[in-house]
Amino acid sequence: MANVIAIPFSAYSILISSLRLPYALTPILSRGSTQRRGELRIGRGPLGTNALTGALNTVQEATVMFGDFTKSIFRVSKNTIAISLLVSLTPWVVLAQEKTDESSAELSRRVTELSALVQKLLARVDELEGKSRVSSQPAVSNPSPAAPEQSPASQSLSTPSPSRSGTSLLGGTTINFLFDGYYGFNFNNPIGRVNLLRAYDVSSNAFSLNQADVVLENAADPAHGKRFGLRLDLQYGQATATLQGNASNEPHPDVYRAIFQAYGTYVVPVGSGLTVDFGKWASSLGLEGNYTKDQMNYSRSYWFNFLPFYHMGGRLNYKLNDKIALNYWITNGTQQTEPFNGFKDQFFGLNVAPHKNVAWTLNYYLGQEHPDVQFLPNSTASLPTAQGIPFEPIPNPPSGKLHIFDSYLTWLASSKLTFALEGDYVIERLLTTSPPSHTSGAAGYARYQLTPKFAIAARTEYLSDRGGLFTGTTQAIKENTFTFEQKLADGFLVRAEWRRDASNHPYFLTDTLGTLKKEQNTATLGLIWWFGGKEGAW
Repeated sequence: MANVIAIPFSAYSILISSLRLPYALTPILSRGSTQRRGELRIGRGPLGTNALTGALNTVQEATVMFGDFTKSIFRVSKNTIAISLLVSLTPWVVLAQEKTDESSAELSRRVTELSALVQKLLARVDELEGKSRVSSQPAVSNPSPAAPEQSPASQSLSTPSPSRSGTSLLGGTTINFLFDGYYGFNFNNPIGRVNLLRAYDVSSNAFSLNQADVVLENAADPAHGKRFGLRLDLQYGQATATLQGNASNEPHPDVYRAIFQAYGTYVVPVGSGLTVDFGKWASSLGLEGNYTKDQMNYSRSYWFNFLPFYHMGGRLNYKLNDKIALNYWITNGTQQTEPFNGFKDQFFGLNVAPHKNVAWTLNYYLGQEHPDVQFLPNSTASLPTAQGIPFEPIPNPPSGKLHIFDSYLTWLASSKLTFALEGDYVIERLLTTSPPSHTSGAAGYARYQLTPKFAIAARTEYLSDRGGLFTGTTQAIKENTFTFEQKLADGFLVRAEWRRDASNHPYFLTDTLGTLKKEQNTATLGLIWWFGGKEGAW
C-alpha cells in the first residue's frame, strides 16, 4: 500500500513545483526593463523574486525547460499531465512571443492575468491531489469475515428493509391505531340516556368512547413468495360490548372480548391461489363493517346490528378470474368463539365484478343457533365444569335452523358519486317443526364527495321483523340518516349526523318510564383518528 501511494505523491510534488515557478516570477516580470525591443532582463535577488538570473531569449530555451519538466511528471495520470501541460506551457510560450512584439507594460499586464489563472489552477490541483489520496485506498465491497454483524436493532435503525419475508421481528408488519369517539343527543330525552336499535352510538347526552383499536397485520404476499400471514385486531370501548359475545352465547365471554379478530392465513399454491384463513374474523354478511372510517355514515344500519358480527372457524377464498371469486366457511356459529352445540354452521359466497366500477356480493348462511348445554356459573350443585364453569346438558335441545340470504351491490358512478344497495332475508325456527320467524328488508346508500375535504352521505332502510328476531317484537321499522363529513387531515375525520328512527308501533324510550314513542331523533358529532401502515379499508 505504501508503494502505491508514494508514486502519485511524488508526481504531484513535481507538478506543484513547476506550477509555482511562473507564479513566483510574476513580481519580477512586472518590474523587468527592456534593453532593446524583444529582450527582457530579470534582476538578481533571493529565491521567489529573482530565482532566474539569465534571460530567456528564445522559444527553444522554453521548450528545453518544458521537456525536462514533462519527463519528471510522465508518471502522472493522463488527466494530471493534461493540466500540467496547459499550466506550464502557456506562460513560456506567451513570454517568447511577447519578446518580439510587446512592450514592457503590456507584458506586465499579461503576466498578471496569467498569474491569476495559475493560482486558480493550483487550487484545482490541490483538490485533485486530495481526491487521489482517497481513491488510492482499497474499496471494500464486502465486510471482512472478522467484522462483527449488526444487531437487529441497529439494522432497523440504519436501513429498514422493505422485504416482507418476515426474517426480522416485524418484517412487513403494519401496526395501526384507531380512536372513535362521539357526542350524541336523543331528542326524546330517554331514561338511562339510551338510544335503542343502535349498534355503536348507544348513548345520549354523553361524551362516549365508541372504540379504540390496535390492528397488527402481516399479510400473505404470494406474488413475492410469502404464502402465510397473520392478523390481530384488539378492540376496546362501547363497540366491544355490542360486538362481542355475552353469556347467552359465549361460555367465556371475557376471555375473548378484547379480541375482535385473530386469524392466520395460508395461500395454497393451487391455480390462482386458494386462500385459507383459520381463527376468529369479522363477518362479511351485510354491507357495513366495523371501522367507522371505512363507512359512509357514522352510525350503523339495522342490518349491521342484526346480522352476525363474527365467526370462529375456517374459511376459503378462491378467485376464478378477475371478475368472479368463491367463498366457503365452516364455523362454530354466530358470535360463538366457543360453540354451545355440536352443529357446524356453513357459509357459501359469490363475489362478482361485472364492471370495474361495480361489485356485487351474494351470500347464503346456514346455522343452528340453539344450545345443547346450559352453563350455570353460580351453581353449587355437583356438575361437570368447562374451565371452571359448571354446566348441564339440555334434554332434547331444539335444532331448528337459521337461514340468511344476503346480497349487496356497490356502484362507483363517478369519481365523486357512490351508490350502494343491500337486501336481506332471514328465517329461523326454534324446532324443525316450528313456524318460522322472518326478518326481511333493504337499505340504500348514496355518497357524494363535494371537495377533497368535504362529503355528504345518506342512508335509508326498512326492516320487517315478523317474530321479533331483531327487536324482540313484531313490528316494521325504518330509518333515514344524513351525514356531513369533513376531513381535517389525513387520518382525522369529523362527521356530523342527523338520524330519525320510526316504527309502526310505540317502541322508543322517552323521559317517562312506561311511555313509548313511535320515533326517535338524534344528532351526533363523531371524531375519528387513525394512523398506521395499512392501506385501504381495514
